[in-house]
Amino acid sequence: MYEEKEEFLRRAKRINGYVHRFNSHGFRAGAMYRNPDWYEAFEFSYDMSMPSVAHLEPKRGGCCTVMPFFIGNILELPLTMTQDYSLFHILKDYSLDLWKTQLDLIRQENGLISFITHPDYLIAHRGRKLYESLLIYLQELIARQKIWAPLPRDVDRWWRDRSQMELVPCGNAWKINGPGSERARIAYAVLENGHLKYEMN
Repeated sequence: MYEEKEEFLRRAKRINGYVHRFNSHGFRAGAMYRNPDWYEAFEFSYDMSMPSVAHLEPKRGGCCTVMPFFIGNILELPLTMTQDYSLFHILKDYSLDLWKTQLDLIRQENGLISFITHPDYLIAHRGRKLYESLLIYLQELIARQKIWAPLPRDVDRWWRDRSQMELVPCGNAWKINGPGSERARIAYAVLENGHLKYEMN
């Protein structure tokens, strides 16, 4: 898709046609192929084609963050969890251990938890049972930790609102102004035993 600029622009035009035809807001490229320098040709609102780390993926490299970020006008929602194919067929692991470790690390940073799973890798009994266990674990984790579990388009909407908010003085304190500010909270960064932590207001 990204080998030649003229061919890419032809394909991007076709992709944009589908975006408008089906009222789509987001996009994910096959095999996570990407070239952020060319994203200006796209007309969708958010992209999910960039992993945070990609040492096991067809296209190496990643964005090195578990937070959403803008590439021009497009919001990138990075893939932050190991793919099922990589877990099963490269690492030969059919347990939740790696996913649980990644979940814990991402939650500590208040980052985006983003999975890709594939029906063809989950159709066999072993993969399907593990996926069922993952869904149960996530459901329990979300309820126990009160984790926000939105659709990608909701993350896109929130992050766009968030990008327009500003912190302004209010007497001896601070307040947040901007669209959606009623949903925002102020967090203060503090050092505790040499570790950065956040205290919510």
